[in-house]
This record gives sequence, structure tokens and C-alpha cells, in this order.
Amino acid sequence: MEILDYAFMQRALLAAVLVGITAPAIGIYLVQRRQALMGDGIGHVAMTGVGLGFMLSWSPVWMATLVSVVGAVLMELIRWYGKTRGDIALAMLFYGGMAGGVMLINLAPGGTNANLMSFLFGSLSTVSQEDITAICVLAAFVIVMTLALRRQLFAVSQDEEFARVTGLPVRALNLLTAVTAAVTVTVAMRVVGLLLVSALMVVPVAAAQQLSRSFAATFAIAVAIGVSVTVGGTVTSYYEDVPPGATIVLLAIAAFMVLTALATPLARRRARALELAAGDPAECVLPEAGAKVADERVPASRGSTDGLGV
Repeated sequence: MEILDYAFMQRALLAAVLVGITAPAIGIYLVQRRQALMGDGIGHVAMTGVGLGFMLSWSPVWMATLVSVVGAVLMELIRWYGKTRGDIALAMLFYGGMAGGVMLINLAPGGTNANLMSFLFGSLSTVSQEDITAICVLAAFVIVMTLALRRQLFAVSQDEEFARVTGLPVRALNLLTAVTAAVTVTVAMRVVGLLLVSALMVVPVAAAQQLSRSFAATFAIAVAIGVSVTVGGTVTSYYEDVPPGATIVLLAIAAFMVLTALATPLARRRARALELAAGDPAECVLPEAGAKVADERVPASRGSTDGLGV
């Protein structure tokens, strides 16, 4: 393929695949915790790290990782110990992080609006070999954490009080979730951009939930959608000369709309079947396979992670 003849596109496609995996992988826990906008707050804080990277002539990716991790931890600490509500803390991260980043980039030697735009909205041509090394290391961390601790993270995301009763280290797991989300933001910023990365954490998960209530199936479908839209958006950006971040997010939203349209008739038929079964069990008996799927649904409130396909 012609697109693979260019080194910058090879790097961009590799970064796109890693972003497509990591963003929904942590996003599913944020959606369960009802913290879908957490990625936006961390993304704004990461701008300060990018600005510091330019000022100190260090890697913007690694500096953004450090600053966004500190910001995510501070947000969790404020939520635990501070009298200020979590939404106010998030707002402070939004405004202070973005303002600090814009100021530092403009004060840095050689700081330009072009540099700023590439981090805000993503850019294919600016993904360097150094960036790829950092993205691979950070993506490996996210993948290992979200898979190895999936049961514990799911339990805490679903019901903190129940998880605490069962003996799980809730605060440590909350901190780990925040740190992993911060790392994911810096993984994705070169492809999607800091202002759009939160959409890639949330929209593929929301689309996957239209097809499945099983945690394991939702996780797998969300990752598949994430990889599809990031690679598709990157290729489209190359051939059509359009912004990669915006293209990827629009493709994700389109996937959500299509899956919602397909899932609605199925949900109605399933609801009618359940109504018939409830009205006259003798006339309509659900098959065993249906009962198994029902057992694997993610509960709306307290419950064990056993049998959820986690």
C-alpha cells in the first residue's frame, strides 16, 4: 500500500492502533464511574506539561505524562479530603491547566501556534520516533493495568461501598484508575489531540453498550470500535487532508449512531419476549442461552464480579 511507504504514516498508524486499544480500555471504567468527562480535565492539565516540555527542551509526551498524572492524583485527593466538590476541582483543572499550557508554549523558545494546534487536535506528520517509543511504553502500562486488574477496577467502578466491604483497596484502585486515565490521555494526544481524547474514551464504550450488557463483551467490542475508527480516521486524514482527531471522533459518533439504530429493534423484540414470558410462562419459555446472557449482564447496583464475564 502506498500509505505504508512513508515512515511518518507507519508511525501514525502504529500510534492510532495503540490509541484505539487504550482509550476504550480505560474509558469503560470511567463510564461505569460516571466520570466520562475526566479525560477532558486531564487533557487540559496535560497542556501545562506540553508547555513545560517545550520550555525545558524535554520530551513533551513524557512531561505531559508527569504533569497529567500529578493533576489526576490531586483531583482524586480533593474529591476525598477537600470540602470542594469534585465538579469544581475538575473545572479548576480545565481552566488552570489549559491557560498554563497556552502561556508556557508561547513563552517557550520557538513556541508557535502550529505546535499548539498539533497537540490540541492531533497531527499525523508530527509523530516522531521518540513519540512512538513513549507511546508504546505508556500503552503497555495501560493495557496491563486494565486487563490484569479488571475485576477489581470493575468492582470499584460499579459500587465503591460494596467493594470496600469486600476488602478491596478502594482508594488505591481509584488512584490507579486516575493515573491510568492520565497516561491514556498522553498516549492519545499526538493522534487525536488533547481536546478530543475524552470522546475516544467514551463514545466507543457507549456504542458497544448498544450491543451488549456483558462487561467482557462490551470491553472487546469497544476496543474493536476504537481501533477501527482510529485507523480509519488516520487513513482518511492522509488521503483527504483533513484533521485526524476530528475525523476519528466523527467516525466514532457515526458508529454509535449506526449501532444504536441496529440495536433498537432488537431491544424492542427482546422486551416483548420478556413481557410474554412474564404474562404466561407456559406459552413462552426463554431458552437456556438467553438465561445465560441475562446472568452475565452488568448489574445496575451492588453485586459480585463473579459470573459477569469480567
